[in-house]
Amino acid sequence: MLTKLIPREQVNSIYEIELDTLWKQGYRGIITDLDNTLVGAKAPLATPELLDWLKVVGQIGFQVVVVSNNQRARVSRFAEPLSLPFIYRAKKPTLVSFNRAMRMMSLKPEQTIMIGDQMLTDVLGGNRLGLYTILVRPIELADEGFFTKVNRRLEKAALKIMKR
Repeated sequence: MLTKLIPREQVNSIYEIELDTLWKQGYRGIITDLDNTLVGAKAPLATPELLDWLKVVGQIGFQVVVVSNNQRARVSRFAEPLSLPFIYRAKKPTLVSFNRAMRMMSLKPEQTIMIGDQMLTDVLGGNRLGLYTILVRPIELADEGFFTKVNRRLEKAALKIMKR
């Protein structure tokens, strides 16, 4: 079970991801978390740096779907101005939203990348389906919700066990 919490790759931010390499390896779609992955948990809109990154992602040819456990108002306010498809109240790590996102892109697990900042939601859900999982360092920890704070403590405990 603990092995399902281990991402294929770990980076400080999305900007460190080797997009060209992943494209050459056959990946064609990105499922990405929103809060603390693309922007801070309370940031309503994309930053100029993120806009540039999304432009590169699109130029390479990747499709993107935002999959968030957050509410519709939060996710739509972020994703709609960018014309990004999204799934809200995703209930990650359950597989329903991951499968739905892949159907939206007409892709298979072996063609799909999952990017997120939490092992217990993003990495676990992606690994259960065989996606290429990338764990990013959270953008900011101060404004996280109750359940995210609980997840972070559980992640710390899991990491200690895995190190043994």
